[in-house]
Amino acid sequence: MRAVDIINSSFKKNCTLCPRLASHLQTQRLIYPEYFNLPVPAFGDPDAGLLIVGLAPGHHGANATGRPFTGDHAGILLYKTLFELGLCTKTESISADDNLRLLGCRITNAVKCLPPKNRPTTEEIRTCNPYLRHEISLLRSNGVIFALGGIAHAAVLRAYKAKLSEYKFIHGHVHSLPDSRVLVDSYHCSRYNTNTGRLTPSMLKSALELAQSLTTQNL
Repeated sequence: MRAVDIINSSFKKNCTLCPRLASHLQTQRLIYPEYFNLPVPAFGDPDAGLLIVGLAPGHHGANATGRPFTGDHAGILLYKTLFELGLCTKTESISADDNLRLLGCRITNAVKCLPPKNRPTTEEIRTCNPYLRHEISLLRSNGVIFALGGIAHAAVLRAYKAKLSEYKFIHGHVHSLPDSRVLVDSYHCSRYNTNTGRLTPSMLKSALELAQSLTTQNL
């Protein structure tokens, strides 16, 4: 299967378009046979007005549980903040069967497979981009996309075939996309960013509140 073949297709759990990522997951199945170890699908309300886009599954988080931002440090702040804003039903996301539900939003990643050292290549991001493009197409026509980090920001723009130079990544900034949707940027809620103070709880909450308010305004 070529990337062009999936441009208008939904997520495929058996996708092996990226040889390096497919090989890495195969190795992980041997080391951690109890883990999910497959491309991780989007999670949340299928009729969402807000789409949250991260980078890629975490090694011992989404790659283990099969649900974005579940089971590792990156999701702790995200789900706590979503709960405070009434966008999910629990403060913690521990496993894919913990009954947590998202309310009015959906979460996905720019790259669906666990990359070695959590670093996908540019080619892998591009190869996976048609899946993100399809997910964006399912978002309400006046919906809001919330990008966690510069790679997610760039992946959204690639999905629109937009010029990256015209949309500078700035935390808390709102970009008007080529259609009626908007893009809101935030630093990623990674352990590094939260430990160094690059992203504080109040910063993430303010950016998400902004995205939520824009979602409500566009209803």
